[in-house]
Amino acid sequence: MTDAPGAPIADGLGYDVADGVATITIDAADSGNSLTSSMRDGLTDLFEWSSADHAVRAIVLTGAGERHFCTGANLGGPQKPSPPRPEGAPDRLLGDGARMIRRGWQRLIASILDSEKPVVARVNGTAAGGGAHLVLACDLVVMAEEAKLVEVFVRRGILPDAGGAWMLPRIVGPQITKELMFLADDVPAERCRELGIANRVAPTGELDATVAELTARLAQAPTKALGLTKWLVNRAFESSRHTAFEEEAAAQEWLMQSADFQEGIAAFRERRSPEFKGW
Repeated sequence: MTDAPGAPIADGLGYDVADGVATITIDAADSGNSLTSSMRDGLTDLFEWSSADHAVRAIVLTGAGERHFCTGANLGGPQKPSPPRPEGAPDRLLGDGARMIRRGWQRLIASILDSEKPVVARVNGTAAGGGAHLVLACDLVVMAEEAKLVEVFVRRGILPDAGGAWMLPRIVGPQITKELMFLADDVPAERCRELGIANRVAPTGELDATVAELTARLAQAPTKALGLTKWLVNRAFESSRHTAFEEEAAAQEWLMQSADFQEGIAAFRERRSPEFKGW
């Protein structure tokens, strides 16, 4: 492991880079790896940093310990201060709640979806609420056998947030989404795999090796090609065929300017394995 000079690492988070793989750890096991507002915003900053860092070619998101991946928002933790209120104004005004959602968890989820690097969720334990939606935002998901996903919101009488009602139907369809969100039952790792939420399920003792094998392959791949592939796939459910074809053509032309594209063509012609650099 190596450190990452200059990376914006907030309290309660871990970050290191080795062999092209950045590992972001939610390090608050005593509170179920729930996120205070400062941790949430710090996590966003780390995703934006690693997306722009050319030394990073793949990203892993995980939680400390073995019990929890992330259990959502830490409502009891310290909150960001708000601007002062005019005299006589109530504690909460119309628009405050929506603004908090947009600038908080929605911004975090967007930083994963919009990352130029592939993001792998190493789900070591329970992913609940916003933590479940962190999993959904990742590109590939590896779950420990004992891990589970919980759409816990209805148990608290609140709406699913953090983009879950937009992401989950695109993975499992609307009927299964309603079942998971209406009933709020625990969804074991193997069921997540059956539904297409998880790509791999591994015994706890093999979780690290499974993630390492996957990320090593990603870190050796043509990073710009992966990023543009991710962009096209994420756009697929909101684009017309015409728009999708236009964006595919544009992305192909952009990619042709990359060194890895030239290396791939040269390696094919020379009948050798390519050595991609990530740019």
